[in-house]
Amino acid sequence: MNGRDGAGAGRGGGRGRGRGGISAGWRPVSEADRISIAERLEQFRASDEKELTFEAGLSNHDRAVVHDFCKKMGFKSKSHGKGDARRVAVTKPSGGQGKGQSTATALSFSADAQEAIVELFSCFPPTEDELLGKETIAQPCQDAVPKPRRAKATGRNALTFTPAEISRQVSEMAARLKNSPALQQIAKDRSKLPIASFQDSITSAVENNQVVLIAGETGCGKTTQVPQYILNHMWQQGKPCRILCTQPRRISATSVAERIATELGEQIGDTVGYQIRLESKGGKHSSLLFCTNGVVLRKIVGAGGNSKEQTGEDGASDESDGLDATHIIVDEIHERDRNADFLLIVLRDLLPVRPDLRLILMSATLDADLFSSYFHGCPIVRVPGFTYPVRTFYLEDVLAMTGNGTDVNSKGGPTLSQEDADIMDEAISNAWLDDDFELLLQLLTDDSSSHLCDYQHPLTGATALMVAAGKGRMEDVQLLLSLGADRTLLSKDGATALDWASTYGHEDVVDLLKKYQGEKMTLDEEAEMLRKYQASVDQEEIDVRLIERLLLTLCRGSIEESDTSQNGAVLIFLPGWEDIIRCRECLQASPVFCNHSQYLLLPLHSMVPAHEQRKVFQRPPNGVRKIVLATNIAESAITIDDVVYVIDSGRIKEKSYDPYSNVSTLQTAWISRASSKQREGRAGRCRPGICYHLFSRTRAAALPDFQLPEIKRTPLEELCLQVKLLDPNGKIGSFISKAIDPPLDLAVRNAIILLQDLGALTPDERLTDLGKQLGSLPAHPSTSKMLLLAILLNCLDPALTMACAAGYREPFVLPMLPDQKKRAQQAKHELTAAYGGYSDHLAVIAAFDGWEAAKVKGQEARFCSQYFISSGIMTMLAGMRRQLQNELAQKGFIPKGPHPCSLNARDPGIVRAVLAAGMYPMVGVLLPPLPTGQKAVIRTSRGEKVRIHPHSENFRLNRTISQGRSSSKDLLLVFDEVTRGEAQIYIRNSTLLKPHPIIFVATEMVVAPLDPSEEIPVEMEEDEDEVPVDSEDEDDPKPRPGPDTVRKRQGECMAAPDRGVAVVIDRWLRFSATAVEAAQFYCLRERLNAAVSFKIKNPREKLPPDLAASVYTIACILSFDNILNLEPAGPSRASPASGAGTASRMDSQAWFRGGQGQNNGGNRKEQKAGVFSENEKVVGRPAVSTTVHSQTRVVRSEKRYIRQDGKPHARNPAGRGNSYVATEQRQKVSSNTGSGRGTYVKRSKNGGG
Repeated sequence: MNGRDGAGAGRGGGRGRGRGGISAGWRPVSEADRISIAERLEQFRASDEKELTFEAGLSNHDRAVVHDFCKKMGFKSKSHGKGDARRVAVTKPSGGQGKGQSTATALSFSADAQEAIVELFSCFPPTEDELLGKETIAQPCQDAVPKPRRAKATGRNALTFTPAEISRQVSEMAARLKNSPALQQIAKDRSKLPIASFQDSITSAVENNQVVLIAGETGCGKTTQVPQYILNHMWQQGKPCRILCTQPRRISATSVAERIATELGEQIGDTVGYQIRLESKGGKHSSLLFCTNGVVLRKIVGAGGNSKEQTGEDGASDESDGLDATHIIVDEIHERDRNADFLLIVLRDLLPVRPDLRLILMSATLDADLFSSYFHGCPIVRVPGFTYPVRTFYLEDVLAMTGNGTDVNSKGGPTLSQEDADIMDEAISNAWLDDDFELLLQLLTDDSSSHLCDYQHPLTGATALMVAAGKGRMEDVQLLLSLGADRTLLSKDGATALDWASTYGHEDVVDLLKKYQGEKMTLDEEAEMLRKYQASVDQEEIDVRLIERLLLTLCRGSIEESDTSQNGAVLIFLPGWEDIIRCRECLQASPVFCNHSQYLLLPLHSMVPAHEQRKVFQRPPNGVRKIVLATNIAESAITIDDVVYVIDSGRIKEKSYDPYSNVSTLQTAWISRASSKQREGRAGRCRPGICYHLFSRTRAAALPDFQLPEIKRTPLEELCLQVKLLDPNGKIGSFISKAIDPPLDLAVRNAIILLQDLGALTPDERLTDLGKQLGSLPAHPSTSKMLLLAILLNCLDPALTMACAAGYREPFVLPMLPDQKKRAQQAKHELTAAYGGYSDHLAVIAAFDGWEAAKVKGQEARFCSQYFISSGIMTMLAGMRRQLQNELAQKGFIPKGPHPCSLNARDPGIVRAVLAAGMYPMVGVLLPPLPTGQKAVIRTSRGEKVRIHPHSENFRLNRTISQGRSSSKDLLLVFDEVTRGEAQIYIRNSTLLKPHPIIFVATEMVVAPLDPSEEIPVEMEEDEDEVPVDSEDEDDPKPRPGPDTVRKRQGECMAAPDRGVAVVIDRWLRFSATAVEAAQFYCLRERLNAAVSFKIKNPREKLPPDLAASVYTIACILSFDNILNLEPAGPSRASPASGAGTASRMDSQAWFRGGQGQNNGGNRKEQKAGVFSENEKVVGRPAVSTTVHSQTRVVRSEKRYIRQDGKPHARNPAGRGNSYVATEQRQKVSSNTGSGRGTYVKRSKNGGG
């Protein structure tokens, strides 16, 4: 690096200084101290302690690292004291909401919405119970204890094979083996596997014990051979069997099943089958059936009596066969998948009542004793594996091989002045061009200038050592080496000093440099090099420059002097996609690795298109070295058989869940020792290999044995609901506490609270009718409830798409080249614009709708190419949608058909509201932009301030607002995940919306005086420890008045219909409205809950007239009052129906025209009622429950005019309607909420069911 480049560039490609000082990664804190701090904080997180205080004596840099780690882990930290007595106190989040808004955002109904409300309450005034504010208490379902079901006795069943049938199958297998040389070769290869000599031991152990654990190293053959050993053993005795084999991943289940079928000489689907979500081969006649852990869990729920009806069509999971199995093999249990841990709880409880069932556990060897003790000391069969020897190096070794990577221009060294840099440039040039070394040697031998030995010329990258070596000046080379010159630095063309000497034929210098290269450093020298390196880079970032230097050293054969150094693939483990991009760009900028005729750079990531992923398995042409940049997907899920070298960054992107803040995050973390060993093993599959760990031996010793089990770092709502389906009368906490490593009680409690808020559980944890239905759908409970609301609002299509994308993945592919990145971003922007803009989720919905339309036209490939869409993911989403739709139809919630209950699928207000229902309570307030800032900042319910990810459609949202186009005061965002990065917290996918949808989907609505000084305290019937939203002093809350006082004050608050009141949502979102508007919101919330409850209990029946009319009115409010009124944030934000396009590209709207069940702009056409009726029509409003409206004569006869952008024109004065009715209705509602009744209660819980 040129001295004039400055110090700020950094060596590792990471951050330098951020606002507020030095990044924690740059702090001069030793690695041992960092490890100690991290371990103390991890122990604190795992404990029940609320506060941790670090002792006095920490330096300011140590304290900065503590604060940085706390930020990433979601803790609060604060330094106090002065001088040597200064300490850091760390506390966990309180678990409650953040402080409420200090100001209330105005909330009201538009004229259109108010008209619909007046019409509703004219025909269906609020009832006494609604005005009394009685909460809808969730009731337990009457048939919570499911009834066992018998399997359908159709077709062949492996469990009922007769001895004659078994004998016939064995004879056929023997005949195929005898007549097939290929099968004979396979049998020969199988006999050489390490596990082959343990066949009799395994079958004997399984026969004599109900539970057996097989602990085998990777590559021993246990996954493919053990099922066959058991099958052969049973058939040799003439006994039928059915073996369920679980795998943690879909690709594992299918690939293993296909491999075993090949070894048996059969087609998949006969003796061997698989059953995964949306796809199955084989059935009850298959004696070996491979499944994912989730599928087996659903089988057990079904066999245990889950009374849900099965569809069995279009890939829907068919669990009618229940747990009809003689053996269950649970493979890869060491991966600690949450479904696997949960499955082990269920199986351990099931074994005593199924003494005929045999359970075989298969694991890596490191934690075998843990699983054995969990199953009461079950026997262990230990099988060694086979890999070629792998040499292992750590960061200290890598630095010695490549040089410490620091120079006078790095962050750790001084920066040359312009004058000194000019002098050094002239000295190096004179030495090379004129053989004049006098000035150069004089500068370098000066005591004050010895640090200039590694100065590199800005144009050529040449150092003094390179020039001396190239000129063959042996004495000068020796002198420079004695001064500490770095022999591993690279010139601009990627050459070292050794290369310079070799190129110009100076063999004596080559020998000298090789001698120095082969000398080992002393421990003190090694430690000093490591210290200097760690002080020169950001330790929290991946040093891609070091990876480049290591690759250059490796590929030039300077480490190994054998032919193997010139071939064999290199596998580089990186944490995530951003790191893959950064590393690839660094290598592409290298003059060496940019040569595609010699090096092939391939990314391997789940979001890379499938055809690109397949390239990593292909052998490159002769003379080309394959370099694979991968995440942990290459750790065990797949095998690249020509890998000889592994470079391990030691990091992983890991999803975690913090029960104290109740937030799920995605962060970079250190790997475990088990993962480190797995990564080493990738280098020894085809021949002896080498693994380079880019972390020190100190760090290696501090790695945890295993990654934290997924059950301890993930939200537990789905598992908790499954617990109630399995054991309706038991307690959730008691059941989950039986896990091998149970999660924190608080995590379980958070899940129970959410399920209670959804209405899935009663306050005493009993399963409700709603909970039973939510648990029967293959989606998160919140997502399942979103689907039910979408059905009511006639907006099912987009809800299905989002439900499946949330459960699987987004369809967008990630291009590598910079110009393609821009095109992909613009393509996503066009998709979002087609559905109203300002939403990442709408981009997914638009992408799927466009893909479907393109597929009908035979233009699927063109669409996917134009919009950077994965066709494979789209196909999967389509299958998942069919599964969900079929299950909803089977349960009676929707009619059968291609697009049921989707007439409002293109109404932007209703679609956004449905998305909000699926993501709540992940909601944030858009803070006003700073005068100098363009980046949007969001405040969450926890009080955290987070940013929007740069890849989000809403990243530049503040630019729209700051340019005066709109105000942020009434804008909210819903999002699906908070990600704690190394520098900040951000949300990746979000949708912008108005407050109205949140009013309807939130858990709690509280009405209070608008002036905080007149606040009426919230009456907490059960939550006695909580503090009112606006309390300024949480440690000294004011005494709460009794119920009579609350009702009296509430009556005063609501006495005048036009009086302003505060509407507080879930104790933190604060809005202002009139008393009558608050009452209207309250009644509509209650009726929406009642409508959901009715449909859950009576899915095939129409809603009663009052509920149907209320849902229709809510849809009108969402349609009219949830319009953003923001101008386009960029190009191509035309109306979906306008056909707007540009001459420079294909019309992006063409893909979305003519869709079924969609409002496509223009005049809104008369639409059918979807789920409730097929013969009544409504003009100009959302298509919800119009049968009821025609019966009550509420449908207006005038025609409403809609602009092409979907917004209503100014209303025709002649069609304004009956103003007397509006006035009369306002008086009616206000009289029912006045002080004369004094019965309106401020709380409304959104539950029911």
